[in-house]
Amino acid sequence: MNATELGLPMAVPAEGLPSRVRIHEVGARDGLQNEKATVPTAVKAEFVRRLAGTGLTTIEATSFVHPKWVPQLADAEDLYPAVSDLPVELPVLVPNERGLDRALALGARRVAVFASATESFAKANLNRTVDEALAMFEPVVTRAKEQGVHVRGYLSMCFGDPWEGAVPVPQVVRVCRALLDMGCDELSLGDTIGVATPGHVTALIRALTEADVPVPAVGVHFHDTYGQALSNTLAALQQGVTTVDASAGGLGGCPYAKSATGNLATEDLVWMLRGLGIDTGVDLGRLVATSVWMAAHLGRPSPSRTVRALSHQEQ
Repeated sequence: MNATELGLPMAVPAEGLPSRVRIHEVGARDGLQNEKATVPTAVKAEFVRRLAGTGLTTIEATSFVHPKWVPQLADAEDLYPAVSDLPVELPVLVPNERGLDRALALGARRVAVFASATESFAKANLNRTVDEALAMFEPVVTRAKEQGVHVRGYLSMCFGDPWEGAVPVPQVVRVCRALLDMGCDELSLGDTIGVATPGHVTALIRALTEADVPVPAVGVHFHDTYGQALSNTLAALQQGVTTVDASAGGLGGCPYAKSATGNLATEDLVWMLRGLGIDTGVDLGRLVATSVWMAAHLGRPSPSRTVRALSHQEQ
C-alpha cells in the first residue's frame, strides 16, 4: 500500500489559512513549451483530458504565440478545438492582438498576457521596455474585456532577475497596478528563476494590499530552483492568497531564464494542501497516474517527489 491508501498525509489544519485553494494548472502550456522535442497534438489533448479527469478546474491549454518563438505550441489552432468541450476553464496565452484574434476565433473565454517587472527580461522576452510592453497589452486587454473574456496578467521576475539581481518591491507593485488598471481580472506573481523566500513573498503581497490590489485577484507562480516553492506557497496562503499555479509532474521552466528549473509540481502542492486540511477538489491518485503517463511519453521520470514516492519510481 502507498501512503495515500494508508490515509496519509493526516490532515492537520493550521490557523489563518484558506479552506480551499484553486490550482491553476500550467503543465500543458508552460510545461510542454519547454520540451526540446515537440509533443504530438494528440498526446497534448489527451494530457489535458486526463488532467480534467483529476478534478482540476483550471487548465492552461496552450499559447497563441508566433510559432517562431515557441515552436512546441505551434499547434494551438488544432489543440484548442480538441479539448474545448471539456467542462473546465481553459485559459490560453495571447502575446498581442494577433494572438487574441486567433484565440477568440476558436471561442476562448479566458486569456492571459505576459508582462515583466524588469527591463532586462522585458527586452529579452518581448524586445520592448516594460512600459512599451504594457502599451502593447492595453488594446489586447481592452478588446478581450469588451468581448466578456476573463483576462489574467502574468508578471515575470517579481522576486529576482538573472541580469539585474534583486527586484525592488515597489517596482513590482507599479506593474501589477498597471495591469489591474488596464482591466486585468487576475494577476500571477512569477518567481521566474526560483529565488524567492517566504519573507520576500510576504512583503510583496502586503505591499500589493497597501496599493489597493485585492488579494483575491492575486495568484502565485513559483519555480523550485532552490527548493523554496512550497514554503513560498505557504507564505502566500498565510496572506490570504487562494490561487496557486502548478504544473503536473513538475514540468516546465523558462526558455528565457537559463537558471530556472521546473515549476512547482501539482502533486507536491496537493500533498501539502491535503495535509493542511485545505480542499482542492483534486484526486491525487489520478493526478499521479496522469504525470506518470506523460513522463513515459517524454522518456524520463517525473521530477515531482510526490509522483516518485506514490508511483514507486526510482528516486
